[in-house]
Amino acid sequence: MTFIITSKDVLARTGKLILKHGTVETPAFVPVATRGGIKMLDTYDIEELGAQILMLNTYHLYLRPGIEKIKQFGGLHKFINWKGPIMTDSGGFQAFSLGIGSEMGRSKFKYNQDDEEQKSMDGQIKKYSRHAWVDDDGVTFKSVYDGSKHKLTPEKSIKIQEEFGSDIIFAFDECTSPTANYEYTKESMERTHEWAKRSLRVHTKKEQMLFGIVQGGLFKDLRIESTKTISEMNVGNKRFDGIGIGGAFGKKQTYKTLDWVVPYLQEDKPKHLLGIGTVEDIFESVKRGIDLFDCVGPQRIGRAGYFYISPESGGNVKNKFRAHITSAKFKDDNKPLDPHCKCKMKRFTRAYIHHMFKNDPLVGMRIVTYHNIHFMLNLMKKIRNAIKNNEFEELYKEWMTK
Repeated sequence: MTFIITSKDVLARTGKLILKHGTVETPAFVPVATRGGIKMLDTYDIEELGAQILMLNTYHLYLRPGIEKIKQFGGLHKFINWKGPIMTDSGGFQAFSLGIGSEMGRSKFKYNQDDEEQKSMDGQIKKYSRHAWVDDDGVTFKSVYDGSKHKLTPEKSIKIQEEFGSDIIFAFDECTSPTANYEYTKESMERTHEWAKRSLRVHTKKEQMLFGIVQGGLFKDLRIESTKTISEMNVGNKRFDGIGIGGAFGKKQTYKTLDWVVPYLQEDKPKHLLGIGTVEDIFESVKRGIDLFDCVGPQRIGRAGYFYISPESGGNVKNKFRAHITSAKFKDDNKPLDPHCKCKMKRFTRAYIHHMFKNDPLVGMRIVTYHNIHFMLNLMKKIRNAIKNNEFEELYKEWMTK
């Protein structure tokens, strides 16, 4: 398993990530098949689209169908009928998304990490029910399916991912809330570092690449400390094969974080930005030297009726390179979603897709989801070609300044 840098244009670079189940050309967008599939598509669709690698979710697959079922079928690749590389997250993000994060998403509370009662913005005290609790040993989860309790530790997470047969796996980490104060963020970061050591210690499969994860929240000194610690970590002569950059923040903070951490990352290791993948994010991150991105965005907004459009078709930073198919202006529009897109969904007019979203939405969702993922994968091809030809800055300006 290895990573080779093939060309550079300032910080932007192309590379080849050589894995057990195939080679991934970078920079690459990684579609997220959370439970083993992308809603509205099957793995034949995904293969047809040209996806090089998929991201699957350890937490959900561990709960359903369960590790024994996946082992029974010979691992994840055979179970989901996917021949290409697979990466799996560690399950640690659920410490945030099912704990503090889930409540933040539903109501505008000011949180600390420990209280079972929280004060809402209008001053009222409200109780909430968590689905995840963190301690130094690991994370205790309440299943989103049946309410049963489970515990993931670094050791258990690594062993599950090894049993899955993933090509790239991630060390167990804690993603802190953007509302967490400095003291808790530092404590959480140090816990992530200890979990990273434990993850390295138990990892045994040489055919898998193990990525460490940089945390540190919104604080520059913690981010730099975490970057140095994870990059230089050596446990029994084991080092991380790549680096993931974690965090749940807005765009400007994400770019600022990359400016902090990238100078301290080893040049010869792949860099993965976790959970990020809008058009703007990709351009800004590739510009800063990032190699891999995973994001549910294209399929999620597709199911909501948003379709991507290129600059030639009116896409720009202001409209987020997308339009909404249920808008009345598309009711009689005979153009395809993006006239400059070459995916097979160009056979359908905007008027037809508008009609389907209004009357048989599952058909419309499938068309737009397929288009959106093709759009992102095709954009990555353009970016790779631009870097190889030392034209990335021109492509950046073409997309980011219109």
